[in-house]
Order: sequence, then C-alpha cells, then structure tokens
Amino acid sequence: MIDLQTHNAEALARTVERAKERNIIIPTFRQMRNPQLIPDPVRHRLHNVGLWDLNPLNLFRITWHNEPLAHGGDFGGVNYLELPSELTGVSARIVLIVGKWFPTGAHKVGAAFGCLAPTLVTGQFDPTTQKAVWPSPGNYCRGGAYDSNLLACESIAILPEGMSRERFEWLANVAGETIKTPGTESNVKEIFDKCWELSRSGQDLVIFNQFDQMGNYLWHHEVTGPAVEEVLKQIMGPKDQYRGFVVTTGSAGTIAAGDYLKKLYPQSKIAASEALQCPTLLNNGFGAHRIEGIGDKHVPWIHNVKNTDMVMAIDDEASMALTRLFNEPAGQEFLVEKGVSTDLVEQLPLLGISGIANMLSAIKFAKYYELTGQDVVMTVATDSMEMYHSRVAELRESDGPFTALEAAGAFQRHLLGQSIDYVEELGYYGRKRIHNLKYYTWVEQQGKTFDEIQAQWYDDNYWESIPSKAAEIDALIDQFNAKTGLLQALS
Repeated sequence: MIDLQTHNAEALARTVERAKERNIIIPTFRQMRNPQLIPDPVRHRLHNVGLWDLNPLNLFRITWHNEPLAHGGDFGGVNYLELPSELTGVSARIVLIVGKWFPTGAHKVGAAFGCLAPTLVTGQFDPTTQKAVWPSPGNYCRGGAYDSNLLACESIAILPEGMSRERFEWLANVAGETIKTPGTESNVKEIFDKCWELSRSGQDLVIFNQFDQMGNYLWHHEVTGPAVEEVLKQIMGPKDQYRGFVVTTGSAGTIAAGDYLKKLYPQSKIAASEALQCPTLLNNGFGAHRIEGIGDKHVPWIHNVKNTDMVMAIDDEASMALTRLFNEPAGQEFLVEKGVSTDLVEQLPLLGISGIANMLSAIKFAKYYELTGQDVVMTVATDSMEMYHSRVAELRESDGPFTALEAAGAFQRHLLGQSIDYVEELGYYGRKRIHNLKYYTWVEQQGKTFDEIQAQWYDDNYWESIPSKAAEIDALIDQFNAKTGLLQALS
C-alpha cells in the first residue's frame, strides 16, 4: 500500500534543498486532474517550454488536458479521438483518450509520478543519495526516467533488449543508466530478477515496480478516470449510454480508471485485454508477443480483479497489420476510399501498437454485447507511433511492400472481421481464478504476504481506501512547496 506515515526528516530537508537548487515545484493530483488550478505564473512560463523538454516546469504537463502542441501549449479539454463505424465496423461509439500529448508522448509519466512523488515528500526517497529504479517492458521506465530527471533524481531504467530502437535511443539521453534484460515484451520475470540482483548489490536505491506500486493505481483512478468522465459528459447525448472501459492490462494501472467510472456508472463494465500469444488472464497461458507496452505472464499485484467483468485476447498479428494500415501510404489511401475521412486518417498515427490493441478490444467488446449507435465504449491510446517507426520499417523489410491488396486484407480481416472469439465474461469464480494467479508471482517470488493477497479479495476496504490517499499526498506536496518557497516567489 502507499505509506504516508513513515517520514524521514533529514532526507526530506535535503530534498527540499535540492528542489530549491533546481527550481523544482511539485504539482498536486488535483492540478493534474484540473490544470485550471495551476498558478498563472507557471502556466505563463510553460509558453516557452517544449512538451518533451527536460524542464521541471513540465511536471505540470502531467495531465490529459495539454494543448496538442509540441512547444508552448497551454491547457484545454481532454484530448480524445472518436472512431467512426466506417473504420471499426460496429455501430457503437468507440472513443480513445490520447496519450501522445503528455511529455514523452505517453501517459506513463503520470503513473511514475504517482509512485515517486509520495516518497519524495515524506523523505522516504532521498535524491541526494539514492537512485530510482524503473523496471518496465515499455513506456513506464521512460516515464520514470523522465520524472526522475525533472525531480533531480538519479535513475536506472530496466527493460527487455528486444524493445523498439527508439526507446533505447531516447533513454540514452534521459536515464542515468539503462539496463537491457533478455527477451522481449513478455519477459517480465527477467526484469524482476534484475531488480532483485540490484537490491542485493549494496547500492542505495529504491525500486518502483509499476506492477506492484499502488501509486500507479492511484494516479489512474484519480486522474485518468476523471479525464474519461469529462469526455463522456462532453460527447454523450440524453439517450446515449456509457457501456464500458476496455484496455490491455499491462501493469494494470490504467484499468483502475474503470474502477472510478464504475462508481459513477454502476451498470458499466470493465474489460481486460491481453495478447492471444500470451493468454495469461484468459487461459493461464504463456508465450511471447509483439504488442509493445503490455507485459504479461503474470497478474499484476495492483489489478483489482474482483471488479473486472471480462477478459479477452487480441492476436498480435492484427495489431501489427493495422499498424501498417494506419501508417503506410497505401493503407491510408485505402481507408479514405472506404469512406473514412481524410482528417481522421491523418490522426490514426496517434495510436501506437498497444493503442491499436485497445481499439480492437473495444470492437470485440461492442460485438460481444451487440452494442448500438447509442452505446459508448471508452479506451486509451497510451502512446503514438512516435516510438515505433522502426517497427514499420522492420515489417516492410520482412514482409515486403504494403500495397492496396494488403491494405484490403488487413481491413477486412482485422477490423470488419474482428470476432468474439477468445472472450470470457467473468463470474465470481472466474475472477477468483485470475486473482489466485497472483499468488505464484507475488507471494512465492516477490515477497508479498498471504494476508495481503487475501485482503485484496475479501476486504472491500482494501481497494476503497486507496483513492483517499490522493488528498493526503496533495497536502504533503503543498507543505513541500511551501518549504521551498519557489511557488510564492513566482507569484
């Protein structure tokens, strides 16, 4: 759980001094949720800062409300994209909130902030002596390295050696150290093993494992959930109904937004998706896949499985084929010929590989429940194609040119032909089956306790108590900022 009771006054004092030296002001959860609360002097200074710049002011851009500009943007509504039936093949309204307009181009900077910030403002992490370790198969280690840089913390990013070239090139300029572990997307245990090796090395470090850090859950519950709520209020008419939140689980942080939404819309559902080539939730399975950004072969500790209504699997071939359809000239031309607007086709690169998997999961969900044009399904474009151009080049080299014929095949097979195969609607014991899988990873291997895994299932207050931590963290952040005096000086 999130420990806000342990305080180290000496470490906190050093952290305050470091913040003064580096001009670091820490934003609150409430400001990330509603950036209109950000002080005007901060907003004014952001007009001269690029979205990805290594500038502490960009901590205030950890929000879904950034103006979609690479430099100098302000704040507005939540960035989202609604996909028409000409593309999806279903009548239901499928809407994605867009992660590209976060610093680093992915919302994982928020999840990482939710893990790191509470330790800084309690003195549990000392940036003057310790290193922050960010294990992840994807964007979370990038977000952690970025947040660490802005918060003047040394960082170590750990990710599989088979991830996209762009990730490693970017990390080389941001992370203090990058460690490559064997394998690709599915090789999460190898990342965990490296964390244990580091923890026994005698180095002074703190490991922020996205799969077990409740700050990840908290940030998405309190920031992503309200962002989806805001979009729903904006787009739904009086006869429309919000039906569900559907995402690939990955670390299971993002799916916490579904927990928030289900409190507002009790009849809505939460669907968790994964790669068919590694169907852990669906079939206790294992394997390897190419949907970058969704580690697997285990059930994340922070996944509130008891609140999940459906699990499903997406063929990674579908995600890769649609990556080409959405980004190759022949694919884009084909979509326009099929009646998809040119404006929308130009925006499809806002979906990275996992975003495409999320879209396909939403289509599967809509088909399973036979949803209509008055039904809304929400999902997330975690990142964009910015980190995957090399993958398109690799596919072009391995599979040859992407022609109009290949475009037609991808469209018919993977969009219009998306089926309701590999779907399980969960009852009580279906959920419990998945929850019980946590035992083998977390209790046997990673040091969690039997009592806590039982509490996750049987104690309703376990999950209900987490959201209240946001207000407590915000109070500590306010105190921290007051000690530095930087915000008052700006005013």
